Amino acid sequence: MDTTTTRRTLLLAAPALLLATPALALAPADQAMVDKAVAYLQGLPTARGRFVQTDPRGSVTQGLLYLQRPGRARFEYDAPSSLLVVSDGKVVSVADKRLKTVNRYFLSQTPLKLFLADEIRLDRGVAVSRVTRLADGFEITAQDRVGKTRGQIVLTFSDNPMQLIGWKITDGRNAVTQVRLTSLTRAGELDPGLFRAPFPQQPTRR
Repeated sequence: MDTTTTRRTLLLAAPALLLATPALALAPADQAMVDKAVAYLQGLPTARGRFVQTDPRGSVTQGLLYLQRPGRARFEYDAPSSLLVVSDGKVVSVADKRLKTVNRYFLSQTPLKLFLADEIRLDRGVAVSRVTRLADGFEITAQDRVGKTRGQIVLTFSDNPMQLIGWKITDGRNAVTQVRLTSLTRAGELDPGLFRAPFPQQPTRR
């Protein structure tokens, strides 16, 4: 998978997601599920785990992830992929370690901001359009209230135990990328070097 594809489809798909229709008020039971998800994410200041990503072409990659709120994340792909995605708190770098290339984007322009905000809010700048109950959990479909392209992100949670287990992003071209978390656990203090931007600084794309 090339860097351009990963930049478009992992957590960076659709730099901003546009609300296509006005958000509807959630039923009390649905709002309770949203509140439960927010409380869980808010209580996860650091985490580590593994992910499996399926891109719109059906290619499957996997790797390690590290999260540290506010603003920091690292997605390190297993070989033979040479890709690395790092958020240093302000800028997300999408690097190819083999080619020594990197593209950078403002964190505020990516769906990563949903996970990494200091205070996680699904009622500020984000419209929750649907809550779907599953046999062993639930899904929350969210769209950004502001942006220039259409799309959405679906967050999937398990109930017992309460845990984020994946997400699905549909971009403005209706291309779907799915990320499944095969493990996600709270972590203690993480090495700051994990979130250091790779390679020399380059202009950040707006």
